[in-house]
Amino acid sequence: MSDRAALLKGIRVWLAFFVVCLVLSGATAFPLVHELRWTEDLLRALSVQDHLPGLTDWIERVRRGLDTADAEYPFLLYGTDWLAFAHLVIAVAFYGPYRDPVRNIWVVEFGMIACAGIIPLALICGPIRGIPLWWSVIDMSFGVFGVIPLYVVRRRIKRLEALTEPSAPPAAAAAVSG
Repeated sequence: MSDRAALLKGIRVWLAFFVVCLVLSGATAFPLVHELRWTEDLLRALSVQDHLPGLTDWIERVRRGLDTADAEYPFLLYGTDWLAFAHLVIAVAFYGPYRDPVRNIWVVEFGMIACAGIIPLALICGPIRGIPLWWSVIDMSFGVFGVIPLYVVRRRIKRLEALTEPSAPPAAAAAVSG
């Protein structure tokens, strides 16, 4: 396998991994009410309350809030439907670099910027919305861990670009042809 083919395969594997994670992250925003009920049941079954009472209290509080919103103000949950949709749409954008990485490197760089943007969003909006700091750290980890595959992809795309660029003509040849 040539260096170019190996780089392209690696880029596509990393992009597929990133897209799958993005889709899963988005898809889990649709059934939030049910997920939190399941999570609360699981935490009780595992006796997590004994070791991490703050976590179980927080999950219970969020579940109660979502139950209330679902029962009395279901239109509020429409916002999480849009969140899920946004994840899916962003995932589709990564088809560009999958197809033509060098030409569409900007999508990868956009993704890296978005990952970096998670950190100030969590640090600013978390306290405004009453989110515990430890939960904001979990949210920020999505940006930190999300940027890793994108960084790997970007580096590989740059190497692929260097392999596919035509060699610059020697200075003497350029002067003669110029």
